[in-house]
Amino acid sequence: MDQVFKALADETRRQLLDRLHAHSGQTLGELCAHIDMTRQSVTQHLAVLEAANLVSTVRRGREKLHYLNPVPLHEIQERWIDKFERPRLRALSALKRRAEEPMTDKPSYVYVIYIQSTPEKVWDALTDADLTAAYWGHSNVSDWQPGSRWEHRRTDGSGIADVVGTVVESERPTRLVATWAAPEDEGQDDRYSRVTYDIRQQAEIVRLTVTHEDLADEGELGQVSSGWPVVLSSLKSLLETGAPLPREPWVVPSR
Repeated sequence: MDQVFKALADETRRQLLDRLHAHSGQTLGELCAHIDMTRQSVTQHLAVLEAANLVSTVRRGREKLHYLNPVPLHEIQERWIDKFERPRLRALSALKRRAEEPMTDKPSYVYVIYIQSTPEKVWDALTDADLTAAYWGHSNVSDWQPGSRWEHRRTDGSGIADVVGTVVESERPTRLVATWAAPEDEGQDDRYSRVTYDIRQQAEIVRLTVTHEDLADEGELGQVSSGWPVVLSSLKSLLETGAPLPREPWVVPSR
């Protein structure tokens, strides 16, 4: 939390967060165009924001896209603001978000979490049927080869899959990309969303970035925004303590 307050203490860094709030997914060049500062200085400010987990990045070809990560700000809100005027402030926040969020074909949601583990163990936690059943409440089943089908199956013994899709990229233990759809929408290209897992070693911890894009509407975005942090926090708990968080199963929405 100290890193968050330090990052927010600088006016330039607050301006960068404002720019990303208005238009998330910007390159360094796009951000520099609105800041009267050298690229090197902007890069240094972005590094502070990234270290505080306020900004996450995703590589797309030669470009590095920067996304606002609202989770630390939400934690501040819950600790120091919500308990005083929760209903009114949440209503105003929701109205402001709907008014300001632009429509974009870039990733709809990006979440970053740091786990004390190895890339191989994180990969297995995302792809092993038994491990996903333990912390997610559904089993992810596939051979995880590019082009293969995968299923997000219930663990009640019915064998029913609530989500199906195709493995697009599979590079153990660093990157996994898969499409997502409801079983009844399988085969309809316009009904799929897409999830990318980027797994990177950072010293003795692992940085896991989950990008969920091509969501259908704000309803799905809301479900994803509240669901992914819970699932990934449970994954983190499982890998670091041996036990997942107590929770109800959550199904990632499909288009």
